[in-house]
Amino acid sequence: MSIIKILALGDVVGQGAVRYLESNLRRKISECGADLTVVNAENAAIGNGLDADSARALWGAGADVLTSGNHVFRHSTLHGLLEDSGKLIRPLNYSSECPGNGHTIVTVKGVRVLIMNVLGVVYGDQLNCPFEAVERALKREKGGYDVAILDIHAETTSEKAALARYFDGRISAVWGTHTHVQTADARILPRGTGFITDLGMCGPTDSILGVDSRSIINKLRLHMPQKFTVPDGRVSATGALFTVDSATGRATGVEPIAF
Repeated sequence: MSIIKILALGDVVGQGAVRYLESNLRRKISECGADLTVVNAENAAIGNGLDADSARALWGAGADVLTSGNHVFRHSTLHGLLEDSGKLIRPLNYSSECPGNGHTIVTVKGVRVLIMNVLGVVYGDQLNCPFEAVERALKREKGGYDVAILDIHAETTSEKAALARYFDGRISAVWGTHTHVQTADARILPRGTGFITDLGMCGPTDSILGVDSRSIINKLRLHMPQKFTVPDGRVSATGALFTVDSATGRATGVEPIAF
């Protein structure tokens, strides 16, 4: 078997998390024996989104490919990187007129890995159908990849699970991002797709989903506008390690990761 290991990390929240990964990610990659590291960088910049400096810092920290989500176009400095870099992707189901691409192909250990990113539409922006967007990407790249993986950035667990089960056996690994809490359901689906509903986040532990707790509590209690900030303090990172047999395209292991 030609085994590859893919380390996937949840949403990076704030500059403290960027610095934490700069100090710790390569060590974790070595400990896991990961051949490919994919990081959702959706909230790395100050004030949400991702900027060019943060993207470069995360690549320097050890991330091979960055995925994103609904804040991907917030910082204009990123638009050039979206167009020019094969190491940063935005959701597939945005209009083709938007900057960047929703998928990329990288080669690790001689294995061509198709990496896709899609945005959920339940309780979110009514973009193109994520099922159809992934179908088109698989069809368009047919014959050009050995293993396919997917990051679905979505609000609901049901939409993430539905995508994973719909593509079970055709995509080797599917993981969810966006909700910032690592779920306890890492598994291999019946036809061989490795799946976890949400990877969690890389962000401050003393927070609510990476945001200062007081502002969230006040928003929920008082229903008045609040400025959401990322607190300082201890940072942790969560995600999952997927082991894939590239000869069959089937996942052979899914392990939750926290450090």
